[in-house]
Amino acid sequence: MKVVRAVAELRAARPSLSSPVGFVPTMGYLHEGHLSLVRAAAVENDSGAVSIFVNPTQFGPSEDLAAYPRDLSRDLGLLEMEGVDLVFVPSAEDMYSPGASVTVDPGTVGERLEGASRPGHFRGVATVVTKLFNLVQPDRAYFGQKDAQQVAVIRALVRQLFLAVEIRDCPTVREPDGLALSSRNVYLSPRERLAAPALYEGLSAARELWSRGETSAAKLREHVCRVVEPHPEIRLEYVSVAHPATLEEIESVDEDGALLSLAARAGRARLIDNVRLEGAAWSREDV
Repeated sequence: MKVVRAVAELRAARPSLSSPVGFVPTMGYLHEGHLSLVRAAAVENDSGAVSIFVNPTQFGPSEDLAAYPRDLSRDLGLLEMEGVDLVFVPSAEDMYSPGASVTVDPGTVGERLEGASRPGHFRGVATVVTKLFNLVQPDRAYFGQKDAQQVAVIRALVRQLFLAVEIRDCPTVREPDGLALSSRNVYLSPRERLAAPALYEGLSAARELWSRGETSAAKLREHVCRVVEPHPEIRLEYVSVAHPATLEEIESVDEDGALLSLAARAGRARLIDNVRLEGAAWSREDV
């Protein structure tokens, strides 16, 4: 496994990768969710590349950039065991040279949900992903469905900027009790950890209600809240029922289906999760 730490090194190493190349961008502190993406890339491609970069431009001024968990030596050991060919570990100074001012605006799909809660977040995501795609030049890139809005932003980015990369989204990996794996789960206290699975329980209960014929977005949101709110350790920030591609809020779930998602605070941790209400839109390439 080759580890490169500078843009110039990456450009020199990239020709050695056999095509097709699968790429997994990460912020490190890897867990089984990340590794599931690495394994999917290994199955579908001849070479695998991973980036580890805690991207400062997607953190707001009051967010956890300095405290974000990091363990590079452990991450590299895990990736080596998975047979990854190339790992890119750049510095912020290399990715954002002094005076750098060019950014990528993801448009309206990045302004809703997480974008409304975290202004500028998806501009940072879109900018760094564009840089990474240009540097790594992957044939396919792999993202987790837990970050559904991120996937929607990147699909729009690829489609509208004519980037030659196929975006693959892979199922959310969960703990046995349903909590979605996240690097930020380490922030949870024991009591908060016990309460946190209520988020997926609420989403699953609403999805079951939808499967029995309920299409009202308001009633589906209420059902999620009814499950989660008895847990005082969890404070919901939003519950959304949105169109799968545009993420625009809808009043009723139609044949296109919907994305049912939420964000919540549990102590120091901010948790997000979602489930798909599957419909015709989910089978389109732009979703």
